[in-house]
Amino acid sequence: MDTKDLLKKVRKIEIKTRRLSDHIFSGEYHTSFKGRGMTFSEVRQYQYGDDIRNIDWNVTARYNEAHVKVFEEERELTMMLMVDISGSESFGSKNQFKKDIVTEIAATMAFSATQNNDKIGLILFSNQIELYIPPKKGRSHVLRIIRELIEFEPKSRKTDLAQALKFLSSTQKKKAIVFMISDFMCEGYEQTLKIAAKKHDITGIRVYDIREQSMPNIGMVPMLDAETGEVAVIDTGSKTVRFNYEKHYNDKLVYFKETFSKSGSGVVNTRVDESYVTKLLGYFKSR
Repeated sequence: MDTKDLLKKVRKIEIKTRRLSDHIFSGEYHTSFKGRGMTFSEVRQYQYGDDIRNIDWNVTARYNEAHVKVFEEERELTMMLMVDISGSESFGSKNQFKKDIVTEIAATMAFSATQNNDKIGLILFSNQIELYIPPKKGRSHVLRIIRELIEFEPKSRKTDLAQALKFLSSTQKKKAIVFMISDFMCEGYEQTLKIAAKKHDITGIRVYDIREQSMPNIGMVPMLDAETGEVAVIDTGSKTVRFNYEKHYNDKLVYFKETFSKSGSGVVNTRVDESYVTKLLGYFKSR
């Protein structure tokens, strides 16, 4: 993609997703994700009804009169977008690729965070960390994130969520709002998610295509494994082959739901031909 086409595509995504974040998401995002904690503001005289746990004993002793510490919400947050760019994200039907929807969702969340003056960082991952952009504020920073989401070419086509979560834990020392966007067609990340979720507020956004759920009966077909690059001739007429395919898919889906639920993390499921806006708004309102 040449620079002119890239800029045109970035601009198109900015216009669409910024409008969504301005009018729909920023208020919901602000309400759903409160500030990181309470930061010290001032000391004042104790008033009836104040929490005695907030008494500042040093000041109280100095003035021989009860004084309390006043705190206010520390609103500024850090949002981390963790985006799976392995081979399976290039799957698409009905003129819509998973990768395109993933980019739009990530851009919408980034602009929503910008509306709240929060920092946004990006981790692109496959079975390794492909790209890390440390959290920063501002429109130009968000546009850089969108550019990378559109044009970045992964070195690997495989997926390893555990690796990505380890990297998150090692780079983000303070609590972050984390949106992990993937089709979650892998396992082996239960322990690393549990550890990361103790510190961070994590939501898994599963983007999937209905055509991936089952295998049609169309005889002998050469099929490409998007994550290994290998081509194999598959007998789709075999009930056993179709059953095993669906079982594999459903096992991964059950693992995703149960693992996120056990860790206390949120889950959003959105199909490429559905409105991700409706799904995300419903999720924010339910928090």
